[in-house]
Amino acid sequence: MAVINQVVTDRYAIYNSDCLEVLPTIPDKSVHLSVYSPPFCGLYQYSSSTRDMSNCRSYAEFFEHYEFLVGEIARVTMPGRISAVHCMDVPNDGANAGAGLTDFPGDIIRLHQKLGWQYIARHCVWKEPLGVRNRTMAKGLTHKTVIDDSSLCDVASADYLLLFRNKGKNPVPIHHPTGLMRYAGERSIPSDIMKYRGWQGNQIQNRYSQWIWRQYASAFWDDVRIGRVLPYKESREPEDEKHMHPLQLDVIERVVVLRSNPGEVVLTPFLGVGSEAYGAVVNDRKAIGIELKPSYYNQAVKNMEAAALPINEQPDLFAVVDDEMDDQYEEVA
Repeated sequence: MAVINQVVTDRYAIYNSDCLEVLPTIPDKSVHLSVYSPPFCGLYQYSSSTRDMSNCRSYAEFFEHYEFLVGEIARVTMPGRISAVHCMDVPNDGANAGAGLTDFPGDIIRLHQKLGWQYIARHCVWKEPLGVRNRTMAKGLTHKTVIDDSSLCDVASADYLLLFRNKGKNPVPIHHPTGLMRYAGERSIPSDIMKYRGWQGNQIQNRYSQWIWRQYASAFWDDVRIGRVLPYKESREPEDEKHMHPLQLDVIERVVVLRSNPGEVVLTPFLGVGSEAYGAVVNDRKAIGIELKPSYYNQAVKNMEAAALPINEQPDLFAVVDDEMDDQYEEVA
């Protein structure tokens, strides 16, 4: 396949290609963090390409292919550094009610452990049930199912961010000498701690950073702004499923800031419309992203161009939130 298209700058490199062709060209131990959503095998098909992991003939075949990727990420990642995998439980029969779930996160964990990664954390990202229903058309998330037979009711499964540590000792500590400087979430920061932002004295006294850390250190992230995502609607093709929804920038910013230093390299092998790469660049990291589908890649090019703009020229991401929420209520009206 080789590379169909690419954009390489001093801040990011993105490729329209198969990730398993690009990754072998990346030097050993040159990546400081990886963040990505693997194809949710058995739930969505992102394209008709035979190279697309979402098109595997079976769940077992998906993991056979995915194992090559996890091994390559281990090779390119520095010792002791982190790979963050965004995933969810997979419904067994698409949108049909009562079909049960497959423990996709558990199988991802076991595969990483098999390849020598250390499983270190699972963050649960709260999902709004109506929004999930309207993206997936899950019959078990309708009020009608409550009325007809609530034994078939489903729940709006959380998204999970699984964290894995590569083998070996981290040679470059991740420092925050003045603590955490910005909160990526929907809660209001208490006004009485604002004076501690950027505190340069004894960090035990840095109540601003401590407050942010308490939100981030929780296993349950119920403060993520669900609609804070990159523009993506223009990337849809006629055959695309309605579920398409990028990973929230709050989730990406938290893992990028906590798990890497400014100037370090963040990898995403499934670039999509560029969310993880965007989150890396706007937080002063460098990014490598690979995307198989041309329409997603083309939108990622636009989003990465925006990432390189000065802060005061960044696009109004929350305009997308309003449109998405309006769509949700229109669909069930």
